[in-house]
Amino acid sequence: MLYYALVALVIAIIAGLLGFGAIAFAAAGIAKILFFIFLVIFVVTLAGHLLRRTGA
Repeated sequence: MLYYALVALVIAIIAGLLGFGAIAFAAAGIAKILFFIFLVIFVVTLAGHLLRRTGA
């Protein structure tokens, strides 16, 4: 998931440098969404691992 967010970010940077503003804006939005999905999954997985480790 983080890989796809980074790919979208690179596409946004390249598109922005080449002057494709709409594509850069869309790719940056996609990168943000994927990054936040990654963060939610990471936090849920981390919490599950910590709860399982403590025996709760």
